[in-house]
Amino acid sequence: MSERDDPGVVEGEIVDETPAAALAVPSPPLPDPDYSEGGVPSFDFVRDKIENRYTTSLGAVDVAGLGTDNTAEALDKKIADRDQAAKDRLAEIRRSLRGE
Repeated sequence: MSERDDPGVVEGEIVDETPAAALAVPSPPLPDPDYSEGGVPSFDFVRDKIENRYTTSLGAVDVAGLGTDNTAEALDKKIADRDQAAKDRLAEIRRSLRGE
């Protein structure tokens, strides 16, 4: 039995699908507001770009912990001190519950 004789096979036609956007007339490109006709960037564009780079670098410094007292060793000491204080407090609470 061939595919043409099989009742489960449905014949269909091939349709060339052209998207509606391809049929539309392309609009002329809009001029970039950050540049002049000669390709020179505007003052605001340059200032914004510099400010963005500066704030990004400040954020990277904060994340890295540079320029502060938060070195890796200082943070490790703070964590160890906090863990020891928590252990001491837990021991104190246990003693008070036992009535010592």
